[in-house]
Amino acid sequence: MTVTLSLRVNGRPVTAQVAPDTLLSTFIREHLRLTGTHVGCDTAQCGACTVHVNGRAVKSCNVLAVQVQDAEVTTIEGITPADGSLHPMQAAFKACHGLQCGFCTPGMVMSAIDLVTHHPHATEEEIRAGLDGNFCRCTGYQNIVKAVAQGAKAMGV
Repeated sequence: MTVTLSLRVNGRPVTAQVAPDTLLSTFIREHLRLTGTHVGCDTAQCGACTVHVNGRAVKSCNVLAVQVQDAEVTTIEGITPADGSLHPMQAAFKACHGLQCGFCTPGMVMSAIDLVTHHPHATEEEIRAGLDGNFCRCTGYQNIVKAVAQGAKAMGV
């Protein structure tokens, strides 16, 4: 049995047939071939699969695709400006050395954008709390926190 799913992904309309138990992360990666959304744990613990649903950060491995019917989903691929440059948060992660292997980076960036959009003047403590649930096994978090603060300034929020 399949269900017709209609939504917008990265500003484009998408309609697809999916099994009712298809996870949003699976739909994004396997059906849409948008592989920037990473799957690290399948238990909503690591944050690598974070995307925006209607403007809020959501761990896509913990949401069924059918739950986002008629929603606006933005993946890491969807934050790129029209000129192809890096999003200000991505540029800040690069400039501040907030990444190493890069596996957690898409989820971190998506969570960071949501955090600073809703808390534009977040303190270091608030940034750390806001990124709770996004794990990085390579960098430690100091440069990530610095990148989020710099990204917030660059976003002008």
